Amino acid sequence: MDFLEVFVKEFDREMGATRRMLERVPEEQWGWRPHERSMMLGRLASHVSDLPNRAVQVVELETLVRQPGFAPYQAATKTEMLEKFESSAARAQELIPGLTEEQLKAEWSIRLGERVMMAMPRGMALRTIVMDHLIHHRGQLSVYLRLLDVPVPGVYGPSADDQPLG
Repeated sequence: MDFLEVFVKEFDREMGATRRMLERVPEEQWGWRPHERSMMLGRLASHVSDLPNRAVQVVELETLVRQPGFAPYQAATKTEMLEKFESSAARAQELIPGLTEEQLKAEWSIRLGERVMMAMPRGMALRTIVMDHLIHHRGQLSVYLRLLDVPVPGVYGPSADDQPLG
């Protein structure tokens, strides 16, 4: 298998695991955070739900330009957050398989105004800006759920909540 075939399979699997995690987020705890320097639960869940959109941007754009003062996506409700995730994930799953080797090797960048924040091959951006970033924040989200005593779904196998211990 080449990079793209592996990435598509991994992306699909990670979207399923992410969906299960997001479905468990308790909207009534939207403003909770484990520490004063931590994101609030609603902000973190919104960020995770928006990360598949980053894949869409990596595929469709050569450069993602953010202006100073850019405000990240913030869902008002759990329903809105899940709809954002579903639509972004579905769009990414449509676009990614159509990438060519040339497109994967082409430079992709993020700018803040005129300042280049990072630049790398598009395939690497999919791996780091999208997948690694998503997995990192989904892991944070799983800790938030545990601290709130919300059953944590398994990601790479059953969690302690998926099966009885013993």
